[in-house]
Amino acid sequence: MPIQGVVLFPGAGSNRDHAALIAIENSLTPLPVLRVDFPYRKAGKKFPDRTPVLVQCVKDEVRRFAKDIGCTTGDLVIGGRSMGGRMCTMAIADAQDALHVAGVVCIGYPLHPPKKPDQLRTTHLPQLNTHALFISGTRDEFGTPSELGDAFALLPAPPMVHLIDGGRHELQGHDEHVATLIRQWLQSL
Repeated sequence: MPIQGVVLFPGAGSNRDHAALIAIENSLTPLPVLRVDFPYRKAGKKFPDRTPVLVQCVKDEVRRFAKDIGCTTGDLVIGGRSMGGRMCTMAIADAQDALHVAGVVCIGYPLHPPKKPDQLRTTHLPQLNTHALFISGTRDEFGTPSELGDAFALLPAPPMVHLIDGGRHELQGHDEHVATLIRQWLQSL
């Protein structure tokens, strides 16, 4: 069965109206796309909630969207920019209440905080049992191509990886390219 919809989450410093998420939605028309704000954004706060709150938000929003459009979560692809994509991977890899989806898209996966390569965010990656697309810039301060390669080796199955030459974490100026890569990947599932 083809993908029935996509749910997208923003990075920590932005909201559902980030230009990259809008470009992805526009590229995927007429496929249903839901762009979601995390609870702290809805409450008007700038600092993200704790990880369990963010992961639960992903699960709740994806399950609600599947119900709203009349499919299962397994018919959906989820993902997002930076923290949003990471929270999606954590919801899928949750040993207690894993979210089953058709795939996950991570744009600028925040492998570690800038200048802190020893603080890797990889413990859940061996449990990420779904198709995965990672898009990052070659100059991303949250993870170099080499560091990302080591992290992706932890996944149960090799992901699709696209590195944008010269791109930094925000991938500024590459929204349309990223949207095209995602559209093409979805068509291959």
